[in-house]
Amino acid sequence: MRKNSVKNVRVNSEVMHELSNIIRNEIKDPRISPMTSVVAVEVTPDLKYCKAYISVLGDDAARKDTYEGLKSAEGYIRKKLASTVNLRNTPQITFVMDQSIEYGVNMSKLIDDVNSNNGNNGEE
Repeated sequence: MRKNSVKNVRVNSEVMHELSNIIRNEIKDPRISPMTSVVAVEVTPDLKYCKAYISVLGDDAARKDTYEGLKSAEGYIRKKLASTVNLRNTPQITFVMDQSIEYGVNMSKLIDDVNSNNGNNGEE
């Protein structure tokens, strides 16, 4: 299976969907922020390893606590993933923190601030 084959894209999509459901509904660790989302998932073609890109909306402490909570629940998450997704191998999950959502929110806020300041300058 090639890296960008249709099957690999479908596997990535299914693993991402199930991983987000597991993190949102199954894990009861208080360290994991409720504003945690799975941005992307990359499963290797041999289905043995998986990189899950996680985004946490909040401060650095919330990001760090969420990462530690996910690392400690890695075995449980993998077991749940094995029961919900029917794959030949259940991939070993590596969590990678991704700030793309927070970056987008900050950029949107900056754009709104610039636009509101330009509107005020034009009226004066």
